[in-house]
Amino acid sequence: MDKWRFAVPAGVTDWAIAVGVAALQLGTGLSGPHPAGGRELLGSALLAVGGLALAARRRSPLVVLAVTGLSAVGYLGAGFEVLAVSYLVAVYGAVCAGHRAVTLAASMGLLAVLHLTALMSRDGPAREIVTQARNTLEIAWLIAAFAAGEAVRQAERRADEAEHTREETARRRADEERLRIARELHDSLTHQISVIKVQSEVAVHVARRRGEQVPEALLAIQEAGREASRELRATLEALRDDDTTPPPGLDHIPNLVKRFQTTGLETTLTIEGQPQPVPAAVGRTAYRIVQESLTNVARHAAATAASVLIDYRPDALAIRVDDNGKATLHPAPTPGLGLLGMRERVTALGGGLRTEPRSTGGFTVQAELPTNGAS
Repeated sequence: MDKWRFAVPAGVTDWAIAVGVAALQLGTGLSGPHPAGGRELLGSALLAVGGLALAARRRSPLVVLAVTGLSAVGYLGAGFEVLAVSYLVAVYGAVCAGHRAVTLAASMGLLAVLHLTALMSRDGPAREIVTQARNTLEIAWLIAAFAAGEAVRQAERRADEAEHTREETARRRADEERLRIARELHDSLTHQISVIKVQSEVAVHVARRRGEQVPEALLAIQEAGREASRELRATLEALRDDDTTPPPGLDHIPNLVKRFQTTGLETTLTIEGQPQPVPAAVGRTAYRIVQESLTNVARHAAATAASVLIDYRPDALAIRVDDNGKATLHPAPTPGLGLLGMRERVTALGGGLRTEPRSTGGFTVQAELPTNGAS
């Protein structure tokens, strides 16, 4: 049965109600006792206007309340005795929107004005004139419309509170999952990285005490261990609390390039365009792209030089990392997990990523991250 359900736009529903109420009021007014000539035309127009005004009840509930009330006064003065259905619907809409006090005051004022209008425009016993005014706006119908609007408003408020509660529950579960992941990472990685860091520092210390030249590879391992410890600590803190230590972003790329220069890789950084603030997610992704690209160059490319280009564009941030390694067009290298992770990060931001061997030799990584609407 669900597959046959479809959502009707609110505007269509409002217009359908407005046209229906206008037709109902016109039909009731013209089928019963009513004046002729110009008063008939005026009263008919006010009956139609009062109904059609309901099409705007969601956007301007108080304006619609005023228009429907004035139209009821007008067609009563013109000689029509028709229940103000349009005003009752407007009362319902205004109370749903939260305008209870204004609606109550307007309704009390309208009841008084309707009685005065009937007394001024009709001849006959006062009892009959008051009855004609009461036929235009029955107090019982008015109370029912007010109560219905208040009931719907309370139901919507409870639904909003329930939705807020569900969001809070989901947020709490996400926090608990982050803490669990943080504990798992701490238990599984911290010890191994600490061992690597300590062993490399001991090896460097022993070599220097013996007066031997410390190999560049050993120094690179020592620095990588320190950096891994810092990044792991920052990651664990970010998992425990999103607002504590922010992960590295664009501002950390120059230091990242310097660290790779100490490994013997001739690395250059070029910044083009006018530097400007970018969303945090864009900055984090840019840093990870450069980090992963340079790591791949140092590990797999057998390259001696790499260049990093950061280009600030009006609506995007472009990153390009090139190297002079041994990658060739044929056969193209198979992308590893690092490149796949890069692509996932870029795609999540709505950007584009291109990774391929260069025609002149080496490999290139090019990414474009939109800076509008990212977060």
